[in-house]
Amino acid sequence: MTLRSNDQFNTTVYGYHDRFRGVKGTRDIVFMNRSDMLRMGLTDGDDVDLVGDAGDNGDRRFNKLRVVEYSIPEGCVGAYYPECNLLMPVAHHARESHVPAAKSVPVRIEKTR
Repeated sequence: MTLRSNDQFNTTVYGYHDRFRGVKGTRDIVFMNRSDMLRMGLTDGDDVDLVGDAGDNGDRRFNKLRVVEYSIPEGCVGAYYPECNLLMPVAHHARESHVPAAKSVPVRIEKTR
């Protein structure tokens, strides 16, 4: 899922501190559940890449995001919007409203090399 920080209005980002989630100095973050991190052999502070996995053979990748342990449902990740828009194919949208489906973006997580 994509999310906004406290110092953001729509796509306008006013700063790099998110007091809601305790993040300071960057937005290159991926929030993960502790169980998922353990299962994948990741620890808080590791660097990973998010790869768009919509099944359309598109090449969408966001490299070098810092893993942050966060209370998020297992099997889900969260990252900042609009930075992660590049992971969404244009055709990935809600059926009725046709808005981008930014709350359900299929991705793979790869450890940064």
